[in-house]
Amino acid sequence: MKQQAEHQQAMRPPGPPFGRRRLDEVGLATLAGVVAILVITFANMRDIDRLDRSLGERLGRLEGQVAARPAQPAQPAPAQGGLDPARVYQVKLAADTPARGPASAPVTIAEFSDFQCPFCQRAVPTLKQVEDVYKDKVRIVWKHMPLESIHKQALGAALAAEAARMQGKFWEYHDKLFANQRQLTPDDLKRYAQEVGLNMARFEKDLLNVENRKRVTDDMAEARSLGVSGTPGFFVNGRFLNGAKPFEEFERVINEELTKLNVPVPVRAAG
Repeated sequence: MKQQAEHQQAMRPPGPPFGRRRLDEVGLATLAGVVAILVITFANMRDIDRLDRSLGERLGRLEGQVAARPAQPAQPAPAQGGLDPARVYQVKLAADTPARGPASAPVTIAEFSDFQCPFCQRAVPTLKQVEDVYKDKVRIVWKHMPLESIHKQALGAALAAEAARMQGKFWEYHDKLFANQRQLTPDDLKRYAQEVGLNMARFEKDLLNVENRKRVTDDMAEARSLGVSGTPGFFVNGRFLNGAKPFEEFERVINEELTKLNVPVPVRAAG
């Protein structure tokens, strides 16, 4: 019997080695996992499709409700800092404040501005158009408002412009700064001073002038006291205009001021 059992066992085909059985088990488990993931993905896609159709139906209903409502009149944007465009504010205008146009002009535009502000740069050609149209009827006055928290080079540019003012070339330097607004390092500021023909020894001395710094910080303090919180901010005979407005906005207010003063409105601006 023992010999017969041994003979039968010897006649059985050998089974797969252990390692191969293990790989087969892993393969089956992986295949099962992939199948499960595909099933879950298909179910999720079906749910997403249903949700998408539901949202589309809801949006369609909402659009219909909105279209059925009567149109509401547009509300004017609130002025910054609570400033009232209809009110007349008092802006300090010292005799030596940088200005273009005669002191006797019937309309004065006080501009709170920042040499590094892109919106202030955008206002430059608009103000040039104002000067070209109204000529001696308008005076434009510069007031410093460098926004130090977001424009790190604006204060240095303001101080450099004040140093240029000390040599009678504020506006030439002003134009240089806005034309090169992305390059306002200390070395750039000195290069612009040379380009407009300033005495460099005096320019570098005036950069450290305490009085010039005080002029800048006084303008900044005045802007805060008036409620101006961003640049540019304009006061047309004390009436506030917020931001880089198009020429037509300045034209409207200037014409109203000239009319109140019985001053003829230029033909170009009258239409």
